[in-house]
Amino acid sequence: MSTRPATAPLLIACALGIEHLALRTAERGGAGGPVTLLRTGMGPKAAERSVTRRLADPALAGAAVLATGFCAGLAPGMHPGDLVVAEETRDPDGTVPCVETDLLVKELVRVLPGRTVHTGPLTGSDHVVRGHERSELLATGAIAVDMESAATLLSAVRAGERPVAAVRVVVDAPQHELVRIGTVRGGISAFRVLRSVLPAFHEWHRSLLLPRR
Repeated sequence: MSTRPATAPLLIACALGIEHLALRTAERGGAGGPVTLLRTGMGPKAAERSVTRRLADPALAGAAVLATGFCAGLAPGMHPGDLVVAEETRDPDGTVPCVETDLLVKELVRVLPGRTVHTGPLTGSDHVVRGHERSELLATGAIAVDMESAATLLSAVRAGERPVAAVRVVVDAPQHELVRIGTVRGGISAFRVLRSVLPAFHEWHRSLLLPRR
């Protein structure tokens, strides 16, 4: 039987100011243990640099890492405000399996009843994906795309063994392409959902602190 340290922290990483605004209550900590909220900046390179630098802090040794924020849905039938729980993240630099995804789904359904939760691979991109690129990425098996999750989780596991996960809120989808975040109904809906996910993240983190057989 093994046990993670009782005070193992949780690092929640997002890219944008509007995502940070939705999540900033995480800085007050939660039931699972100490929480650090990190705004990485936009794009995979910014995420890699920021996460690597932050995890070099001894206070975050062994920290669980959860990437979150907005994403583009790839599958038909997705809508703004839907949730995506990644089974794995992938980009040209590598694939990272996520931990305890079933628990994340269960907790998200509990705290956000009525919201659709999708599970599957989350792919990375170095630019905003539009039009035909969606169908090309969907053909790889991915269900959603964003610019930072894959780089965040790959940087996290390269910095040391740790649990990782990614949860994203769909802000646009094939039938609902976003023009400017926060100025259309889809962006507002996604913001409200992202503002409500923290209890599920805390419960996921708390479960990681329990003894494992």
